[in-house]
Amino acid sequence: MKCLIVDDEPLAQRVLEKYISELPGLELKGKCSDAIEAMEVLQEQEVDLIFLDINMPRLSGINFLKTYKNPPMVVITTAYTEYALESYELNVLDYLKKPFSFERFLQAVQKAEERIKGVAEPQETDKDEREFIFVKANKKTINISLDSILYVEALGDYVKIFTKEGHVVTYQSLKGIERLLPSNKFYRIHKSYIVSLSKIKSIEGNMVHMEKSTIPIGNNYKQSFFQRIHPA
Repeated sequence: MKCLIVDDEPLAQRVLEKYISELPGLELKGKCSDAIEAMEVLQEQEVDLIFLDINMPRLSGINFLKTYKNPPMVVITTAYTEYALESYELNVLDYLKKPFSFERFLQAVQKAEERIKGVAEPQETDKDEREFIFVKANKKTINISLDSILYVEALGDYVKIFTKEGHVVTYQSLKGIERLLPSNKFYRIHKSYIVSLSKIKSIEGNMVHMEKSTIPIGNNYKQSFFQRIHPA
C-alpha cells in the first residue's frame, strides 16, 4: 500500500516513517506538514492510505476530510480524543491516540488490508480470463458476472457496481475493485469511476456515454484513456 504522512510534528513523522519501513507491504510516498501540501501530493500521485494528524496549521485534519471528496483510506493520528466521534462520522479507518505502539499501528494497517481485500478474489491465475467476481453486500457474498457490469462508482468507503440488472453497494475501495477487474475489459477514466470498455456507446469531449448514464473523464486519466482506445 502506498502511504502518505500528514503531520506537522517532526517527531511524529519520524515515528510513522520508522513503523512504515518495518512493514514490507507499505511504501511511503511522502511526508507533509499540513493538509494543503497533502492535497498537492494527492493530485500528483496515487495514495492508498493517509496517516493524518488533526491539529495542523492552515487546515485541520477534520476540515481536510470535510473538503476533500473521495479521499484514500485515512487513519487519524492525534494526541486528542475529543475528535474521535466526528472523525468516524467522516468514515476514517482508525483513530490512533499518540503516543501509540507499533502493535496498535499494525492493527490499523491490518484494517486497511482487510478493506482492500473486501472483495473475494476468484482463483484464476490470469485475471484477464475471469468471467465473474464475488463481492460482499447486505451480509451476503454475491456473484457478479463481468459481462453484466456497466461501470463502478466510488462512494467514500464504498463502491457502487452498476450492472444490467441494477446495482450492488459493497464496502470496498475503488482501487481494490480495480485490482480485480481485467484491464482488457475495464478502465479507470476518473478518480471515482471505472467503466466497462465494451459498454461505452460514444465519447463526446470529456464525457463517456453509456447506455443510460454519462460519466466524466478526469483530466489526469484523459491521455492514458485515449491511448488505450486509440493505440498507436
